[in-house]
Amino acid sequence: MAGSRTDSLSLWHAVSRERRKRPALAGALDVDLAIVGGGFSGLSTALHAAEKGRSVAVLEAEIIAWGATGRNAGFVVPNFARMDPVNIIAQLGPERGERLIDFAAGSADLVFDLIKRHGIACDALQNGWIQPAHSPSALEKVKSRADQWARRGRPAVALNEGETEALTGARGYIGGWMDRSGGVLNPVEYAGGLADAAEKAGARIFEHSRVMSIDRIADGWMLKTAAGSVRAGKVLIATNAYGGPLNPTLARTYFPLKVFQIATAPLPSAIRSRLLPGGQGVGDTRRNLFTFRFDSANRLISGGMHVFGAGADARVPQTIWRRLGRHLDLPELPPLEYSWSGMAAVEPDFLPHLVDLGPGLIAGFACNGRGIAMTTATGKVLADWADGANARDLPLPFAPPSPIPFHGLLRHAPNMLLPWSMLRDRLDAAA
Repeated sequence: MAGSRTDSLSLWHAVSRERRKRPALAGALDVDLAIVGGGFSGLSTALHAAEKGRSVAVLEAEIIAWGATGRNAGFVVPNFARMDPVNIIAQLGPERGERLIDFAAGSADLVFDLIKRHGIACDALQNGWIQPAHSPSALEKVKSRADQWARRGRPAVALNEGETEALTGARGYIGGWMDRSGGVLNPVEYAGGLADAAEKAGARIFEHSRVMSIDRIADGWMLKTAAGSVRAGKVLIATNAYGGPLNPTLARTYFPLKVFQIATAPLPSAIRSRLLPGGQGVGDTRRNLFTFRFDSANRLISGGMHVFGAGADARVPQTIWRRLGRHLDLPELPPLEYSWSGMAAVEPDFLPHLVDLGPGLIAGFACNGRGIAMTTATGKVLADWADGANARDLPLPFAPPSPIPFHGLLRHAPNMLLPWSMLRDRLDAAA
């Protein structure tokens, strides 16, 4: 196997068009809304708030799409990672539960509508997202999941074994389901398109402008960077798992999950025609999630978590590469060409959240493995908040920060429990 390229932040940064550079903040600025973080959440909020006539400044510590936005696999998935509609209603109640379900249901459509409306060239394909079932118990769950979404008018369908194999090209699954409104795209190009659209609407975006402090002042908030300051009536912290030391309390409200991604060299056309002929994205039901999709150059992309140990950056991509070959029956899998990693913010209940940090100061956490669709939709509703709506009236759960007990010990639990998850996957499949 050839060595992977690690000289870029991700495949997407390497293959995207030349990046448009933005200036660093210098001097003082006064705006209605300041946004910390230039990823999907921040850029979508900036675009939608600017379209409402609000003055907006985005402060990004590195470059646009530097964090999880530019390091994911490019899946657009309009549902929740672990929660189905029936569970959400049981947890939140009928009124708030249905509002959150509706929010998620239209999230992929929002992404692809924005791409069309703003002419964003990002290799977008809205052909669906497929979740194959690896065990009989998983199959029952996905059948119920498809039915719950279909009864709400979504383009969700259950798949039998033959349909699953025909759509994915992968053998061994006993069925699954598909949401036809999902899809795939190049996340760096999509983020760049959101940034361009936000600027056209009047937002100002600054790179290399790390926020050092956020302080309460009489009529709002004061944000300071190394070379400038922003006075804002409202502030959104949209850093997800990349907040660093800016707000230590926030960092204790989620589990930071390190996820690796790889891309092979382009597959030969004879093999490519068997796998995902419709170009969908796949994420199965295993606890040790198996995903795959193709990019526009027919590179095969997959990801995975890692068990703690030395040399993970070299070891884990090779493990994912070998797993691709096994699960997709590819004894001559093309060599690994790119590997990269990123951090996802996982909430204990696997739902998106808005965190109340003070009058006019909110943090948004919406990933949980569903970053592109959920964060884009979060930006749209946060623009309503920036325009005067009460945050408690938004469809996402809104509450003060709730630090996870014993967070220092538990923060790495998802990675530490991976061997047990893998064993349970094997036991499920053998049942």
